[in-house]
Amino acid sequence: MNIPYTVEERPDSGLANGKLGIWLFLASEVMLFGALFSTYIILRTGATEWPHGELSVPLGALNTVLLISSSVTMVMAWAMLKLHNWGRHRLYLLATFALAGIFLVNKYFEYSDHLARGEGPSHSTFLAIYFTLTGLHGLHIVGGMVVMAYLLGPGAKLWKQNPDQFTNRIEYTGLYWHFVDLVWIFLFPVLYLL
Repeated sequence: MNIPYTVEERPDSGLANGKLGIWLFLASEVMLFGALFSTYIILRTGATEWPHGELSVPLGALNTVLLISSSVTMVMAWAMLKLHNWGRHRLYLLATFALAGIFLVNKYFEYSDHLARGEGPSHSTFLAIYFTLTGLHGLHIVGGMVVMAYLLGPGAKLWKQNPDQFTNRIEYTGLYWHFVDLVWIFLFPVLYLL
């Protein structure tokens, strides 16, 4: 059985099924993170005091650079497929995966430092929202890495069978990845700088 509109665009939406699906999924993710950011704003504006300087700005800035760089390598992975350069595509996708891994390692050390000092989520409202927002964001990073690992591993065989469909899958993964990066671009200033 052949599923229609995996490569070609649907006449009703002008999008392939996968792209339509990822945009609908991302819309639900915007609502999820929007609710959490709204909660943060309500908690912060209602607080008589709000801590400053509890988070490492240099580490947060490094993680921002890592994720922005991973967005660039993700675009390059997709662009290399459009140019039919399989080898370069894999290098860029591996670089994206590695940058995401380094981000998570940094997060691990940041979490470990807080927990070692007894500063878990129950320590303060600020740390509760910090762990909630960054933890959920971290789970999204792990999800993106699982998809990338699949596309680097068993999912890569689709390139030989249907290169256009495989290229679309990389594009949809990239859309998700850019969303994850965009969330961090909001999280960094809100949690680390303000």
